Amino acid sequence: MMHHIVIWGGFNLLVLLLLIFDLGVLHRKSHAVRIREALFMTAFYVVLGLCFAVVIYFWRGGDTMLEYLAGYVVEKSLSMDNVFVFLLIFTYFRVPGQYQHKILFWGILGALVMRAGFILAGITLIQKLHWVIYVFGAFLVYAGIKLALETKKEIHPDRNPILVLTRKFLPMTKNFHGDRFFLRRKGALLATPMFLVLIVVETTDVIFAVDSIPAILAVTQDPFIVYSSNVFAILGLRALYFALAGIMRLFHHLHYGLSLILVFVGVKMLLSDHFHIPIGITLAVIVGLLAGSILLSIAFPPGKDREGAASEH
Repeated sequence: MMHHIVIWGGFNLLVLLLLIFDLGVLHRKSHAVRIREALFMTAFYVVLGLCFAVVIYFWRGGDTMLEYLAGYVVEKSLSMDNVFVFLLIFTYFRVPGQYQHKILFWGILGALVMRAGFILAGITLIQKLHWVIYVFGAFLVYAGIKLALETKKEIHPDRNPILVLTRKFLPMTKNFHGDRFFLRRKGALLATPMFLVLIVVETTDVIFAVDSIPAILAVTQDPFIVYSSNVFAILGLRALYFALAGIMRLFHHLHYGLSLILVFVGVKMLLSDHFHIPIGITLAVIVGLLAGSILLSIAFPPGKDREGAASEH
Protein backbone atom coordinates (compact mmCIF):
# COMPACT_ATOMS: atom_id res chain seq x y z
CA MET A 1 0.00 0.00 0.00
CA MET A 2 2.79 2.42 0.92
CA HIS A 3 4.54 1.59 -2.37
CA HIS A 4 1.44 2.59 -4.36
CA ILE A 5 0.98 5.78 -2.34
CA VAL A 6 4.57 6.84 -3.05
CA ILE A 7 4.23 6.13 -6.80
CA TRP A 8 0.88 7.86 -7.24
CA GLY A 9 1.85 10.72 -4.93
CA GLY A 10 5.19 11.26 -6.68
CA PHE A 11 3.59 11.21 -10.12
CA ASN A 12 0.88 13.70 -9.18
CA LEU A 13 3.49 15.94 -7.56
CA LEU A 14 5.41 15.94 -10.86
CA VAL A 15 2.22 16.91 -12.72
CA LEU A 16 1.51 19.68 -10.20
CA LEU A 17 5.03 21.11 -10.60
CA LEU A 18 4.64 21.09 -14.40
CA LEU A 19 1.33 22.96 -14.13
CA ILE A 20 2.78 25.52 -11.71
CA PHE A 21 5.76 26.07 -14.03
CA ASP A 22 3.44 26.45 -17.02
CA LEU A 23 1.02 28.99 -15.53
CA GLY A 24 3.26 30.63 -12.92
CA VAL A 25 6.41 31.05 -15.01
CA LEU A 26 5.83 30.61 -18.76
CA HIS A 27 2.40 32.26 -18.84
CA ARG A 28 2.42 34.51 -15.80
CA LYS A 29 1.23 37.34 -18.05
CA SER A 30 -1.58 36.71 -20.53
CA HIS A 31 -0.35 36.79 -24.11
CA ALA A 32 -1.21 35.31 -27.47
CA VAL A 33 0.80 32.11 -27.92
CA ARG A 34 2.87 32.28 -31.10
CA ILE A 35 3.45 29.28 -33.35
CA ARG A 36 7.17 29.02 -32.42
CA GLU A 37 6.39 28.91 -28.69
CA ALA A 38 3.58 26.41 -29.27
CA LEU A 39 5.82 24.10 -31.31
CA PHE A 40 8.54 24.24 -28.63
CA MET A 41 6.08 23.39 -25.84
CA THR A 42 4.49 20.63 -27.93
CA ALA A 43 7.92 19.07 -28.51
CA PHE A 44 8.73 19.45 -24.79
CA TYR A 45 5.62 17.56 -23.67
CA VAL A 46 6.03 14.85 -26.34
CA VAL A 47 9.65 14.28 -25.28
CA LEU A 48 8.58 14.26 -21.64
CA GLY A 49 5.92 11.63 -22.39
CA LEU A 50 8.44 9.48 -24.28
CA CYS A 51 11.00 9.83 -21.46
CA PHE A 52 8.37 8.52 -19.06
CA ALA A 53 7.96 5.52 -21.38
CA VAL A 54 11.68 4.80 -20.86
CA VAL A 55 11.15 4.97 -17.09
CA ILE A 56 8.32 2.45 -17.39
CA TYR A 57 10.53 0.16 -19.51
CA PHE A 58 13.22 -0.09 -16.81
CA TRP A 59 10.62 -0.22 -14.04
CA ARG A 60 8.04 -2.68 -15.37
CA GLY A 61 9.35 -4.08 -18.65
CA GLY A 62 8.82 -3.79 -22.39
CA ASP A 63 5.21 -5.00 -22.61
CA THR A 64 4.02 -2.45 -20.06
CA MET A 65 5.95 0.27 -21.88
CA LEU A 66 4.17 -0.65 -25.13
CA GLU A 67 0.82 -0.52 -23.32
CA TYR A 68 1.70 2.97 -22.09
CA LEU A 69 2.75 4.10 -25.58
CA ALA A 70 -0.40 2.65 -27.17
CA GLY A 71 -2.56 4.43 -24.60
CA TYR A 72 -0.60 7.64 -25.11
CA VAL A 73 -0.99 7.51 -28.90
CA VAL A 74 -4.74 6.72 -28.64
CA GLU A 75 -5.35 9.67 -26.31
CA LYS A 76 -3.07 11.99 -28.29
CA SER A 77 -4.74 11.10 -31.59
CA LEU A 78 -8.26 11.52 -30.20
CA SER A 79 -7.23 14.82 -28.61
CA MET A 80 -6.48 16.18 -32.08
CA ASP A 81 -10.24 16.20 -32.60
CA ASN A 82 -10.50 18.28 -29.40
CA VAL A 83 -8.25 20.89 -30.98
CA PHE A 84 -10.72 21.56 -33.77
CA VAL A 85 -13.62 21.79 -31.30
CA PHE A 86 -11.68 24.22 -29.09
CA LEU A 87 -11.10 26.35 -32.19
CA LEU A 88 -14.86 26.39 -32.88
CA ILE A 89 -15.63 27.29 -29.24
CA PHE A 90 -13.15 30.18 -29.14
CA THR A 91 -14.39 31.45 -32.50
CA TYR A 92 -18.04 31.24 -31.40
CA PHE A 93 -17.40 33.24 -28.20
CA ARG A 94 -14.81 35.51 -29.88
CA VAL A 95 -12.22 34.85 -27.18
CA PRO A 96 -9.16 37.12 -27.62
CA GLY A 97 -5.99 35.15 -28.39
CA GLN A 98 -4.16 36.34 -25.26
CA TYR A 99 -6.82 34.80 -22.99
CA GLN A 100 -7.18 31.41 -24.67
CA HIS A 101 -4.23 29.77 -22.88
CA LYS A 102 -5.65 30.52 -19.43
CA ILE A 103 -9.02 28.96 -20.34
CA LEU A 104 -7.30 25.85 -21.69
CA PHE A 105 -5.06 25.64 -18.62
CA TRP A 106 -7.94 25.54 -16.13
CA GLY A 107 -10.04 23.47 -18.52
CA ILE A 108 -7.36 20.82 -18.80
CA LEU A 109 -6.70 20.90 -15.04
CA GLY A 110 -10.38 20.10 -14.53
CA ALA A 111 -10.13 17.44 -17.24
CA LEU A 112 -7.30 15.68 -15.37
CA VAL A 113 -9.47 15.40 -12.25
CA MET A 114 -12.52 14.20 -14.19
CA ARG A 115 -10.49 11.71 -16.24
CA ALA A 116 -9.16 10.17 -13.02
CA GLY A 117 -12.76 9.59 -11.92
CA PHE A 118 -13.73 8.13 -15.31
CA ILE A 119 -10.72 5.78 -15.27
CA LEU A 120 -11.44 4.54 -11.74
CA ALA A 121 -15.11 3.99 -12.57
CA GLY A 122 -14.34 2.21 -15.85
CA ILE A 123 -11.77 -0.17 -14.37
CA THR A 124 -14.00 -0.92 -11.36
CA LEU A 125 -16.94 -1.70 -13.64
CA ILE A 126 -14.87 -4.09 -15.79
CA GLN A 127 -13.46 -5.85 -12.71
CA LYS A 128 -16.82 -6.18 -10.92
CA LEU A 129 -19.05 -6.68 -13.98
CA HIS A 130 -16.95 -8.28 -16.71
CA TRP A 131 -19.76 -8.12 -19.29
CA VAL A 132 -19.35 -4.32 -19.30
CA ILE A 133 -16.27 -4.86 -21.48
CA TYR A 134 -18.61 -5.90 -24.31
CA VAL A 135 -20.72 -2.76 -23.77
CA PHE A 136 -17.58 -0.60 -24.00
CA GLY A 137 -16.41 -2.47 -27.10
CA ALA A 138 -19.75 -2.14 -28.89
CA PHE A 139 -19.93 1.55 -27.96
CA LEU A 140 -16.48 2.20 -29.44
CA VAL A 141 -17.43 0.50 -32.70
CA TYR A 142 -20.62 2.59 -32.82
CA ALA A 143 -18.69 5.79 -32.00
CA GLY A 144 -16.14 5.02 -34.72
CA ILE A 145 -18.82 4.46 -37.37
CA LYS A 146 -20.66 7.62 -36.30
CA LEU A 147 -17.43 9.65 -36.51
CA ALA A 148 -16.70 8.32 -40.02
CA LEU A 149 -20.17 9.39 -41.20
CA GLU A 150 -19.84 12.95 -39.88
CA THR A 151 -19.85 15.41 -42.76
CA LYS A 152 -19.57 18.63 -40.77
CA LYS A 153 -18.61 19.28 -37.16
CA GLU A 154 -20.72 21.91 -35.46
CA ILE A 155 -21.10 23.13 -31.90
CA HIS A 156 -24.14 24.73 -30.32
CA PRO A 157 -23.05 26.15 -26.93
CA ASP A 158 -26.45 27.73 -26.33
CA ARG A 159 -27.93 24.22 -26.18
CA ASN A 160 -25.48 23.16 -23.45
CA PRO A 161 -27.77 22.52 -20.42
CA ILE A 162 -25.05 23.34 -17.88
CA LEU A 163 -24.36 26.63 -19.65
CA VAL A 164 -28.08 27.45 -19.73
CA LEU A 165 -28.35 26.82 -15.97
CA THR A 166 -25.23 28.87 -15.29
CA ARG A 167 -26.63 31.85 -17.19
CA LYS A 168 -29.97 31.47 -15.44
CA PHE A 169 -28.69 31.47 -11.86
CA LEU A 170 -25.37 33.37 -12.06
CA PRO A 171 -25.22 37.10 -12.93
CA MET A 172 -23.03 37.72 -15.99
CA THR A 173 -21.18 40.58 -17.60
CA LYS A 174 -21.63 41.12 -21.33
CA ASN A 175 -17.98 41.79 -22.11
CA PHE A 176 -14.58 40.29 -21.28
CA HIS A 177 -12.70 41.95 -18.40
CA GLY A 178 -9.13 40.95 -19.08
CA ASP A 179 -8.48 37.31 -18.21
CA ARG A 180 -10.72 37.37 -15.13
CA PHE A 181 -13.38 34.69 -14.61
CA PHE A 182 -15.22 36.74 -11.96
CA LEU A 183 -15.36 40.34 -10.77
CA ARG A 184 -17.16 42.36 -8.13
CA ARG A 185 -19.39 45.25 -9.10
CA LYS A 186 -21.31 47.21 -6.44
CA GLY A 187 -20.71 44.36 -3.99
CA ALA A 188 -22.17 41.70 -6.31
CA LEU A 189 -20.11 38.82 -7.70
CA LEU A 190 -20.43 38.60 -11.49
CA ALA A 191 -19.14 35.96 -13.89
CA THR A 192 -17.48 37.05 -17.13
CA PRO A 193 -17.66 35.41 -20.59
CA MET A 194 -14.30 33.78 -19.69
CA PHE A 195 -16.16 31.64 -17.16
CA LEU A 196 -18.84 30.72 -19.70
CA VAL A 197 -16.20 29.51 -22.16
CA LEU A 198 -14.51 27.50 -19.39
CA ILE A 199 -17.84 25.79 -18.65
CA VAL A 200 -18.24 24.84 -22.33
CA VAL A 201 -14.64 23.53 -22.54
CA GLU A 202 -15.07 21.41 -19.40
CA THR A 203 -18.38 19.87 -20.49
CA THR A 204 -16.99 19.25 -23.97
CA ASP A 205 -14.09 17.31 -22.45
CA VAL A 206 -16.55 15.10 -20.56
CA ILE A 207 -18.09 14.16 -23.91
CA PHE A 208 -14.66 13.36 -25.36
CA ALA A 209 -13.76 11.28 -22.29
CA VAL A 210 -16.75 9.03 -22.97
CA ASP A 211 -14.92 7.90 -26.14
CA SER A 212 -11.28 8.09 -25.09
CA ILE A 213 -11.37 6.32 -21.70
CA PRO A 214 -13.03 3.10 -23.02
CA ALA A 215 -10.57 3.25 -25.95
CA ILE A 216 -7.57 3.19 -23.60
CA LEU A 217 -9.18 0.51 -21.43
CA ALA A 218 -9.24 -1.65 -24.56
CA VAL A 219 -5.44 -1.39 -24.61
CA THR A 220 -4.71 -1.87 -20.91
CA GLN A 221 -6.61 -1.97 -17.64
CA ASP A 222 -3.63 -1.13 -15.46
CA PRO A 223 -4.85 1.96 -13.53
CA PHE A 224 -1.48 3.70 -13.37
CA ILE A 225 -0.67 3.11 -17.04
CA VAL A 226 -4.11 4.32 -18.16
CA TYR A 227 -3.86 7.40 -15.93
CA SER A 228 -0.26 8.34 -16.74
CA SER A 229 -0.71 7.94 -20.51
CA ASN A 230 -3.84 10.09 -20.29
CA VAL A 231 -2.09 12.75 -18.23
CA PHE A 232 0.93 13.12 -20.51
CA ALA A 233 -1.29 13.27 -23.60
CA ILE A 234 -3.56 15.91 -22.04
CA LEU A 235 -0.74 18.03 -20.57
CA GLY A 236 0.48 18.86 -24.06
CA LEU A 237 -3.01 19.58 -25.39
CA ARG A 238 -2.77 23.35 -24.83
CA ALA A 239 0.46 23.62 -26.81
CA LEU A 240 -0.94 21.26 -29.45
CA TYR A 241 -3.95 23.53 -29.88
CA PHE A 242 -1.85 26.61 -30.58
CA ALA A 243 0.47 24.63 -32.86
CA LEU A 244 -2.29 23.02 -34.92
CA ALA A 245 -5.27 25.39 -34.69
CA GLY A 246 -4.30 27.17 -37.89
CA ILE A 247 -3.74 24.00 -39.95
CA MET A 248 -6.30 21.57 -38.48
CA ARG A 249 -8.71 22.37 -41.32
CA LEU A 250 -6.17 20.85 -43.72
CA PHE A 251 -6.44 17.45 -42.01
CA HIS A 252 -9.89 16.87 -43.46
CA HIS A 253 -9.40 13.07 -43.62
CA LEU A 254 -8.20 12.82 -40.00
CA HIS A 255 -11.63 11.82 -38.71
CA TYR A 256 -11.51 8.67 -40.85
CA GLY A 257 -8.29 7.61 -39.15
CA LEU A 258 -9.74 8.37 -35.71
CA SER A 259 -12.91 6.45 -36.53
CA LEU A 260 -10.90 3.39 -37.63
CA ILE A 261 -8.87 3.58 -34.41
CA LEU A 262 -12.08 3.57 -32.36
CA VAL A 263 -13.49 0.65 -34.35
CA PHE A 264 -10.21 -1.28 -34.04
CA VAL A 265 -9.90 -0.91 -30.26
CA GLY A 266 -13.63 -1.64 -29.92
CA VAL A 267 -13.26 -4.92 -31.84
CA LYS A 268 -10.14 -5.70 -29.78
CA MET A 269 -12.18 -5.26 -26.62
CA LEU A 270 -15.05 -7.41 -27.93
CA LEU A 271 -12.62 -10.24 -28.83
CA SER A 272 -10.46 -9.91 -25.70
CA ASP A 273 -11.85 -13.10 -24.07
CA HIS A 274 -11.34 -15.20 -27.19
CA PHE A 275 -8.47 -13.71 -29.19
CA HIS A 276 -5.47 -11.77 -27.91
CA ILE A 277 -3.93 -9.11 -30.15
CA PRO A 278 -0.30 -8.51 -29.06
CA ILE A 279 0.32 -5.01 -27.73
CA GLY A 280 3.05 -4.42 -30.34
CA ILE A 281 0.59 -5.03 -33.17
CA THR A 282 -2.00 -2.83 -31.44
CA LEU A 283 0.46 0.06 -31.23
CA ALA A 284 1.55 -0.40 -34.86
CA VAL A 285 -2.05 -0.40 -36.14
CA ILE A 286 -2.98 2.73 -34.16
CA VAL A 287 0.09 4.67 -35.33
CA GLY A 288 -0.40 3.45 -38.90
CA LEU A 289 -4.05 4.53 -39.06
CA LEU A 290 -3.27 7.96 -37.61
CA ALA A 291 -0.28 8.56 -39.89
CA GLY A 292 -2.19 7.25 -42.92
CA SER A 293 -5.11 9.65 -42.41
CA ILE A 294 -2.74 12.61 -42.02
CA LEU A 295 -0.74 11.67 -45.14
CA LEU A 296 -3.98 11.19 -47.07
CA SER A 297 -5.10 14.68 -46.04
CA ILE A 298 -1.81 16.15 -47.23
CA ALA A 299 -1.84 14.22 -50.52
CA PHE A 300 -5.46 15.14 -51.28
CA PRO A 301 -6.16 18.61 -49.85
CA PRO A 302 -9.76 19.93 -49.81
CA GLY A 303 -9.27 22.03 -52.97
CA LYS A 304 -7.93 19.06 -54.92
CA ASP A 305 -10.88 16.90 -53.79
CA ARG A 306 -13.34 19.51 -55.11
CA GLU A 307 -11.42 19.92 -58.38
CA GLY A 308 -11.41 16.15 -58.87
CA ALA A 309 -15.13 15.96 -58.25
CA ALA A 310 -15.77 18.82 -60.68
CA SER A 311 -13.70 17.22 -63.42
CA GLU A 312 -15.75 14.03 -63.15
CA HIS A 313 -18.85 16.06 -63.99
